Amino acid sequence: MNRSITPVAVLGLGIIGSRVAQHLQVAGHPTLLWSRTRRTLGSCQSPKEAAEKAQTIQMFLRDDAAVLDAVRSMAPALGKNHVVLNHATISKPATLEVASICQAQGAAFLDAPFTGSKVAAENAKLCYYVGGKAEILEGVRSILEVSSAKILHLGEIGDAMVLKIATNLVTSVTVKALSEACQIAKAEGVSLEALKMAFEANANCSPLISMKLAAIQAGDFSAHFSLINMLKDVDFALQLASEAKIKASAASCTAEALRKGLELGKGEDDFSVIAQINE
Repeated sequence: MNRSITPVAVLGLGIIGSRVAQHLQVAGHPTLLWSRTRRTLGSCQSPKEAAEKAQTIQMFLRDDAAVLDAVRSMAPALGKNHVVLNHATISKPATLEVASICQAQGAAFLDAPFTGSKVAAENAKLCYYVGGKAEILEGVRSILEVSSAKILHLGEIGDAMVLKIATNLVTSVTVKALSEACQIAKAEGVSLEALKMAFEANANCSPLISMKLAAIQAGDFSAHFSLINMLKDVDFALQLASEAKIKASAASCTAEALRKGLELGKGEDDFSVIAQINE
């Protein structure tokens, strides 16, 4: 089946899902939309209705419960012509359960989280990490290419999710260290502009550090990646570490800072807002 001309359903219209849907529409794909909270033109009333109208389904939902609820709703409408792609960062056990539900109905499933936040989504520069059968990926590659700059096939179902959790852990810990560096510099009377210049000449500078340091300097914590979502992902990393009997000290202290931010009502802010927590 040529999926380049078949309808696509996008479930979840948050920061990323809404932008992916826009790219699909601009590219000429008939696009069905569903969101728990956001209703818009062309929207479906349920995930089941979306599955009845589209055979390729991209999910950009928040957490384990949201993804599992959507897949259970869709299940009666799923069949051998469906491909379900989960782009939400969820736990590995939930990923395997979602795959099992889809496969029990004869539908194909890909574990396909992404890296890249709001700006990457706006510019169709996401990178999809994909776990699952290569032939299934090839069947939907043209659809993923609409919103991405890169697609990496990284193993079996569950493998891509582990890699997404691992990379997000490094992202969160890096920004926690950056926030502490900013606090130390300011406490010693050193400007953040001087810290920026020092980073730019240092081997550890990265696009992440440059972007988040600029946000900290400006005090602009509008969400590119919300604190509540980053806390979820770090907690997944802690869960995996615990199961493997790995002492994850960096993850633990980062989770503590994120959890404090959540308690202070900053859950929907960008996770770099942790730079303000101990000021």
